[in-house]
Amino acid sequence: MTREQFKEIFDNHFDAVRNYVFYRSGDTELATDIAQETMMRLWEKQITPLPGKTKGLLIKIAGDLFVSSYRRQKTESYFKLNFKNQEEGKTPEDILHFEELSRKYEAALGKLPEKQRVVFLMNRIDGLKYHEIAETLDLSIKAVEKRMNLALEHFKKALERK
Repeated sequence: MTREQFKEIFDNHFDAVRNYVFYRSGDTELATDIAQETMMRLWEKQITPLPGKTKGLLIKIAGDLFVSSYRRQKTESYFKLNFKNQEEGKTPEDILHFEELSRKYEAALGKLPEKQRVVFLMNRIDGLKYHEIAETLDLSIKAVEKRMNLALEHFKKALERK
């Protein structure tokens, strides 16, 4: 796809994609972010839509991104609410241990190779199943399973160390 083709697609369809997400979410900032991410995906993956199918493709990509965003927000909200409720009965030692474990987790996540990290986060944060990850990343299910197993082994080693 050339820059001119992309610019034409962007100019002709950006507002429609943003409106679609806005109608689903009611959040103008989120709608703009997802519309931009949709266009970035189109450019990065160099997808050349079939004539007459451009808007449908963009709406599909935006819808998938919106669902992922919604799942991520739902997961974050769930953990924030549950963490606050669980924290009330904790001793200072328990809180310190949790904070140490969180630091180890963040460090391990940062050291995880990108391919494994992407699969891990898509599964654990976005809640996607292996076949959905495989479809999204254009991999085989076995490749996704292997990357996930390697990621879990990495975390197991990283979190066991003292």
